[in-house]
Amino acid sequence: MSKPSLPQGTRDFNAATVQKRQYIFQTIKSVFELYGFQALETPAMENLETLMGKYGEEGDKLIFKILNNGLDLPQKKEQTLEGIEKLFEGKSSAAITERALRYDLTIPFARYVAMHHGSLTFPFKRYQIQPVWRADRPQKGRYREFYQCDADVVGSDSLLNEVDLMSVYLTAFDNLKLPVSVKINNRKILLGLAQLCGGEEKLIDLTIAIDKLDKIGWEKVQEELKNKGFSDQQQKIVQQYLTITGSNDEKITQLKKLLGDNESVLKGIEELNYVLQYHQASGMSKQLVADFTLARGLNYYTGLIFEVKALDSDMGSIGGGGRYNDLTSLFGVPNIPGVGISFGVDRIYDVMEEKKLFPPSIEQTTQVLFFNLGAQEAQAAYEQMTLLRNKKIACEIYPEKSKFDKQFKYAEKKGIPNVIIIGTEELAKKECNLKNIVTGIQTTISFSALPNFKF
Repeated sequence: MSKPSLPQGTRDFNAATVQKRQYIFQTIKSVFELYGFQALETPAMENLETLMGKYGEEGDKLIFKILNNGLDLPQKKEQTLEGIEKLFEGKSSAAITERALRYDLTIPFARYVAMHHGSLTFPFKRYQIQPVWRADRPQKGRYREFYQCDADVVGSDSLLNEVDLMSVYLTAFDNLKLPVSVKINNRKILLGLAQLCGGEEKLIDLTIAIDKLDKIGWEKVQEELKNKGFSDQQQKIVQQYLTITGSNDEKITQLKKLLGDNESVLKGIEELNYVLQYHQASGMSKQLVADFTLARGLNYYTGLIFEVKALDSDMGSIGGGGRYNDLTSLFGVPNIPGVGISFGVDRIYDVMEEKKLFPPSIEQTTQVLFFNLGAQEAQAAYEQMTLLRNKKIACEIYPEKSKFDKQFKYAEKKGIPNVIIIGTEELAKKECNLKNIVTGIQTTISFSALPNFKF
């Protein structure tokens, strides 16, 4: 038998890791609810047609498709086997798979809104914290199974939603004590750039290439643009656009000088300024950075787009999102505008672990260990433990009668700070000895006083 192993790009989480991840989840969740978002959950798998064609050509390649099982119905089994045979013959067949694991939470959310729009109260504000799957190449900060934490508002065109979502980001990361900057751009600006480079039909090729700038550098981006039919002059315009630098105001001034004759660009700048100026009063504008190299390669974005970067870290983005004004039309329900953001919990965890930002207390689950010194002593200990549990104090009892040294070592290894010892003498006096193994302080407490003791 081969050694047990995990699928590449997935992980097990021990108790300490789960506690830290839950700390992140709860912190973000509390901010979502503070801002009026309500919880939603959708299935791990969707119909294949729900997901395909929504993420662009490269995104579609990363969707985990689920092979039809074909075990229950002879007709389905025959159809599936026929599809597999065709696949090995080099022919495509939709009979092999009809479902897939969700790639993100946004498209399933759009599907949900399209199915239930008649009963929803708009603007509809939802948050969702669930795992997603991508058949990507595993590397630092990139996994095949990972959690997303999303917040979206649909049914409203107002840019106040974008203002509020920026505040959600900055409030959540401030609560996590993780310094970040939020990059902002607008797809309308990128659309204007595409129009100046030959037409709107070049937008997708342009954004996919620009989105790779940080990973592959300008020379490779230029090569990709050339292969997609961009002329030398058009490549030069793109290069000038990507080298815009300075403060937010300076960048916007340079952008107007380069592309300011384009109506779409001017509209994009207007929306960008709206959010930046709104947060001047809130004091958050220092963390908002106009970044025209930000592209967000997904096809469904139509307006402002965002990306979060942890300061002083080589980790990639730890959050992102944007405006998608017609996403539900993909499911036959047009004219429901939306905007959303996502937190990359796995990357946030890695950065916080690297920077030692987790509070030490969150790893402590059990607060008290009751020693087991025999049948009668254990029964008395269990009664006292039940009283403490009723007071919401996490306790456990050592399951076997063992030497003191063994039980002390168990408490030390698990990080349990307090032990309670009830021996024959203590049982007769209806009292116990409590020792804090961190400080070494030992106290004798009566059974009646124990439930009110401040651990």
